[in-house]
Amino acid sequence: MESYLQSFNILSSAEIKNFTANATPKKLKKGMFFITENRICEEVAFIESGILRTYYTSSSAEEHTYCLTFPNQFMTAYSSLITGSPTVENIQAMSDVDLLVIKKAVIDDLTESSINGLKLLKTIADQQYLSLEKRIFMYQKNAAKARYKELFESYPDYIKQIPVKYLASFLAITPRHLSRLRKQTI
Repeated sequence: MESYLQSFNILSSAEIKNFTANATPKKLKKGMFFITENRICEEVAFIESGILRTYYTSSSAEEHTYCLTFPNQFMTAYSSLITGSPTVENIQAMSDVDLLVIKKAVIDDLTESSINGLKLLKTIADQQYLSLEKRIFMYQKNAAKARYKELFESYPDYIKQIPVKYLASFLAITPRHLSRLRKQTI
């Protein structure tokens, strides 16, 4: 996490050390949850290793995967974190996952005590917005094959660890269609 934070060139070395000193290691076994729906999110996770899947359950009890998060990224139920309201999402480990968990109070302290902390939070929020916008445009503009190809090229080793039904849901296609795309890509 230190090198990730250093890559922004925003926080001082002392601020990074203070921030990371307040991170707690946490392990999730495959299938375990970081957070489940109807709970209030009060922490952010930095993924050291493994993959997290974020999904919601529709009124017809169908799971819809809308986010996959890989190592060296932050993850949280952001709407719940900033509003204090129960989340509608579930964040689940797709593999064994090693996290560094930071409490909301630590993040709030950093942003209140340091203009650099506020700049970092804004930069990360901006990146998340751009990533979300890119994903929306990808779904609206690109065919399934192009969506799969981009994901496969970005995360080839990790994609193989995600069950077909979750990956298909993320790509908004059927598992059968995904199987055909995988055969074409190999």
